[in-house]
Amino acid sequence: MSQISVNDISSLDGKSGPVISGITTVSSTGYMMVPAGPTEYRGGRGRGLFAGGYTPTVLNVIEYITISTEGNSLDFGDLVAGRIFLSACSSSTRGVFAGGDTPTFSNQIDYVTISSTGNAFDFGDLLRARRGIGGASSNTRGIWFSGTQPGPSDPTKDIEYITIATTGNSSSFGELNELRAWAAACSSPTRAVVGGARIASSTVINSMEYVTIATTGDAQDFGDLTVARGFFGACSSPVRGIFAGGYTPTRVNTIDYITIASLGDSIDFGDLSQTRGELQSTSNSIRGVFAGGLTTGPVTNHDDIDFITITTLGNAAAFGVLSEGKAGHDSGCSDAHGGLG
Repeated sequence: MSQISVNDISSLDGKSGPVISGITTVSSTGYMMVPAGPTEYRGGRGRGLFAGGYTPTVLNVIEYITISTEGNSLDFGDLVAGRIFLSACSSSTRGVFAGGDTPTFSNQIDYVTISSTGNAFDFGDLLRARRGIGGASSNTRGIWFSGTQPGPSDPTKDIEYITIATTGNSSSFGELNELRAWAAACSSPTRAVVGGARIASSTVINSMEYVTIATTGDAQDFGDLTVARGFFGACSSPVRGIFAGGYTPTRVNTIDYITIASLGDSIDFGDLSQTRGELQSTSNSIRGVFAGGLTTGPVTNHDDIDFITITTLGNAAAFGVLSEGKAGHDSGCSDAHGGLG
């Protein structure tokens, strides 16, 4: 074995260094693990997805961004069926989209491999067709909270879950303490928190509830949001949960935050660039991103994407734009959000 001790060798112009040919071995007290398996299943690249929505035409499009940079969204592929008011959750490899309105209520669950691009595949079905669901997840399990059901479009207390790495129908997890629809949810690797809701045309609530993701059972009280609202977005780091925008029933630009591992009321964080509801949101462990939404009137859709740094406080800054102005529900996800650690 050759022994080479080199601090710095370069050519005279500084543009090239030494070339070592033949068989070379390395002796070290450290180690390197070579990645194994298909590239698309290694995950964790910090890619965010936004799916579905309306312009007001119902959309099946999925778009993606790289969360650590700024820029406009790019085309990813299509949902199995176009729908609005669906919800999303994800692991470090898969994004999963559930429920919604086509405009009839849907129990469809789709999935994609986040690191690749392409159309979604069928995953299974929710126990009941619902829209306006709140979604959160760990790297193993996806959780869906409440929503409205067909018929009178009543809010529910249902909590359902899936194992993200498999395909199949969702299972019952437990129940919320309060009826909720159009709520928003976020998570750490152990705990999922759902907050707010619009439970009637002019009735909104500010309470939050939580569950331990790895177990099953009914939710417990967490605290209250700074502003009662529905139709808003949520995202998280492993430590801090963020809630943004929504209807009170008038639209707001409020951003507030919680510490997920503790209990208590949310605290003011800052403001979105515009007042808006029906926005989509996602995050990595550093940045939260908020896309689209309704700004004014029933069809004035917003194409801007804002971002924040989750560990600090302050107003959102410009990130880029979506392919077109659109609104819907909180159907954003990523391969690096706070629920993944």
